[in-house]
Amino acid sequence: MNKNLRKAVIAGNWKMNKTPSEAKELLTQIAPLVKDAQCEVVACVPYVDLAVAVEAVKGTNIKIGAENAHWEEKGAFTGEISTGMLKEVGVEYVVLGHSERRQYFGETDETVNKRTKAVLKAGLKPIVCVGELLWERECNITEEVVARQIKLDLFDVSAEDVKNVVIAYEPVWAIGTGKVATADQAEEVCALIRATLAKLYSKEIADAITIQYGGSMNDANAAELLAKENVDGGLIGGASLVAEKFAAIAAAANA
Repeated sequence: MNKNLRKAVIAGNWKMNKTPSEAKELLTQIAPLVKDAQCEVVACVPYVDLAVAVEAVKGTNIKIGAENAHWEEKGAFTGEISTGMLKEVGVEYVVLGHSERRQYFGETDETVNKRTKAVLKAGLKPIVCVGELLWERECNITEEVVARQIKLDLFDVSAEDVKNVVIAYEPVWAIGTGKVATADQAEEVCALIRATLAKLYSKEIADAITIQYGGSMNDANAAELLAKENVDGGLIGGASLVAEKFAAIAAAANA
């Protein structure tokens, strides 16, 4: 991390875990453990947990995020949630384009782009996920895949708006598998993302954008990953469901 240029963001992605009562309990456990964190601490929780989560973290330094948002403000989109709904509840961050959304629910770079622009328009902060499949890495096209995702997902996003975007590099082969990109591998791709952003916008803007690593980051490997120049935080899956582990990752970001 380069704390002189950008702020570290440690965000938990709870996925489809925790009922509202369980969410309240977990956030109550996390809050005192991260109260002195110098990084931004975010919990991205299921829709049904949002209201309880926002209430649970009042008076703390924890921000609440959603796990997706639709690009339309209202309409016949059964099962979807609009940015206006999220904003009124008190959400500040929204995860977009996660590989599980792409794999299981048909998300494309086009829909991620539309969602990203809607989230920004609402004054919320998108965490835009990019990353290559194992086959793509083995074919040595990681650079092309990730650069393409960045260009498409941020198409027509202004230089001013992109300052509020967080990018999460999540190699698909390392999500929920226990496999972790080495610190050098994570740094290489995060640096590539920053270089792509510099070409699209400017070096100054690229240097100010937070780029997380996500893909089985945990309390044991966080310090090594976060020591890299271009790794500015983490989008944390399983470890975010255990208060002590999540707090340890936030502490690693403070080092």
